[in-house]
Amino acid sequence: MRTVQAVAWKEIQIYFSNPMAYIVALIFLAVTGFFFVVDLTDPFPEASLSNFFFGATIVLILLAPALTMRLLAEEQKLGTIELLLTSPVRDWEVIVGKYLSSLVFLLAMIGLTFYYPLLLWVFGRPDPGPIYSGYLGLVLYSAAALSIGILTSTLTSNQIIAFVVASGILLLMYFATLGTGGGEGIWSTLVTEIGMRSHFDDFERGVIDTKHIVYFLSVTAFFLFLSIRALESRRWR
Repeated sequence: MRTVQAVAWKEIQIYFSNPMAYIVALIFLAVTGFFFVVDLTDPFPEASLSNFFFGATIVLILLAPALTMRLLAEEQKLGTIELLLTSPVRDWEVIVGKYLSSLVFLLAMIGLTFYYPLLLWVFGRPDPGPIYSGYLGLVLYSAAALSIGILTSTLTSNQIIAFVVASGILLLMYFATLGTGGGEGIWSTLVTEIGMRSHFDDFERGVIDTKHIVYFLSVTAFFLFLSIRALESRRWR
């Protein structure tokens, strides 16, 4: 675990010293702030964060890949990946360490939005249940999105390709349920279960279902596993 911590700490320092990471954070706060204000400007505003959570999941389709696209792709482009692979560091430690660094930065971004519910509690009486569960769902959703981003970064040395492919996968998984047309049957059920949005909706409504927690954790573990295997395959090239 010390190696994982060392890799993660190195990447965290890069994140917090990189202007691009702060630009990503500002975009996240600006977009989510817009969706939060939209709720308050309704003729009959509700003391809820439903619009905020909706906006956050949409914007993370682009921002999660933006945070992860350089993690392995840059190493491959600069040639430092060879030094990394020949050092006494296991492949899974590299992937997990870099992944945790991106997760820490994203959690810091989400933490900056805590003043939204504080404003609701100051000026209204919101139901705390949907707020707590919504933030839990947002953290799980973010963890899954970052795992997809780190996989595409492992597969290519081009950061733009890593960004585009990860965003495409997230778009497909987010809007998967639109292809079912609300129908029934095995195909519709399968697509609905794969779709990320359908598993996030209950968190937004204040319902914490272990099925959805298992889904997001499984997606995260699956894509991290693929990332480790992709990195291991480089040793045989």
